[in-house]
Amino acid sequence: MSTTTQHRSGSGPEEQPEGTGTVTRPVRLIQNEATTEIPVHLLFRDDPDPAPVPLRPAVVGRRQGTGEQPRTRPPAPVRGRTLPDVGPELTERPARVLPGLAGVLAGTGGALGCLAASWWAGVLPPSAVDALRLPASSGAGLGPAQWAAYAGAGALGAFGFGGLTRGRAGQARLLGMFGRYRGTVRRTGLLWVNPLLRRRRVDVRLRHWRSEAMPAADGNGVALRVVVLVVWRVRDTARALLGIDDHETYLRECVEAALARVPVEPPGAARGGVAVAGEALTRLVAGDARPVGLEVFSVQPVRVEYAPEVAPAMHRRRIAALEARERAGVLNSVVDSVEDTVTRLTVRGLVELDDYERKALVRDLTVAFCAGRREPV
Repeated sequence: MSTTTQHRSGSGPEEQPEGTGTVTRPVRLIQNEATTEIPVHLLFRDDPDPAPVPLRPAVVGRRQGTGEQPRTRPPAPVRGRTLPDVGPELTERPARVLPGLAGVLAGTGGALGCLAASWWAGVLPPSAVDALRLPASSGAGLGPAQWAAYAGAGALGAFGFGGLTRGRAGQARLLGMFGRYRGTVRRTGLLWVNPLLRRRRVDVRLRHWRSEAMPAADGNGVALRVVVLVVWRVRDTARALLGIDDHETYLRECVEAALARVPVEPPGAARGGVAVAGEALTRLVAGDARPVGLEVFSVQPVRVEYAPEVAPAMHRRRIAALEARERAGVLNSVVDSVEDTVTRLTVRGLVELDDYERKALVRDLTVAFCAGRREPV
């Protein structure tokens, strides 16, 4: 007697040929995937809280013969823009300086040393000796000892007077030697700095810059010309002077880049558009200028106008919009006046009007009100 064996699988029942005792496994829908098999007895357990059974997760392999690589999770997108850091070695730090009195004393000591060496060598004029009330010298001329005294006293005087500098409020001096950053001097008054160090003056006051007309666009992409006022200052002198070629040019280019990204409202737009654009510009420019040691306080548009190529068309468009708005206002006022007049006449019983008379009255009142306002409708 022939029997038919059926197996339930994901692809439905499958009939087996007659006369065979072997059971054929169901054919899988996906041949190139390995799936996890769940034991059947776990589906009918009465235990409300069964112990967890570790299952092997499904692994999706690549298709054979297609050269497709295994699927991998794409990297998370990077939000925002990050500018490269100039390095911790270019962070501003105070330089080692001495009070100016030390330089004055060293220079005076060097000058007195040269005078003493001249008296020792006997080359000091007699008039100078008498004026200084010095005893007569028995020197026999300039020898090696006298020349050594001259060299030491001259070097001391040169270092003393050559290192004197004056620190001013609102200005700093960046010091370097042989291409290496040595520190920044922000102190004021008379100071002594190593004369072998190179000094570069930096203006650290609060500064403002009014730009020329820069290209921009509004929310609809219409070309504009915008003049902005930037309030900024140098916060880190080392990064501003050594971390970038020209920090003022960089700031100008940051403003241009921000104007290309932020839409600016044209004249006559919604109230608050310029203020919103100013806040966005300030945030963007401050973020771009911070890594190079610049601190930006405000970037505000002070003049916004259409580009020359679109200015005539936009001017005509604005005039047409103003005229349409004015006409709509006049028409609404006339309609309200006519409605109020007809309503009062009929409610108070002064006149009894049928439909034809009502239409004629409305037409006559509309013409009269419009003629009185001297505005075309």
